[in-house]
Amino acid sequence: MTKKDIVLRITDTTGIKQVDVKRIVQKTFEVIVDSLIRSEKVELRNFGVFKIKERRARFGRNPRTGQSVPVPPRKVVIFKPGLEMKLKIR
Repeated sequence: MTKKDIVLRITDTTGIKQVDVKRIVQKTFEVIVDSLIRSEKVELRNFGVFKIKERRARFGRNPRTGQSVPVPPRKVVIFKPGLEMKLKIR
């Protein structure tokens, strides 16, 4: 499913213009990303939680040469589904 599919489904069920729904959906995603950039946790009840986790530096291995390579620390986005989502998916 793409962002356009989401916009079309919301438009079909609500009757709101597609342009307005697209603007709202895009702004929602921007707010979520901006919050994650500031390392804030984004909690959407019954849907899930997005948060930033920092991975520590480590040593990896080059699969071609077998040589040990340093991997720098980095931040990654973690999503943990909410209870209601878990139950519906099961």
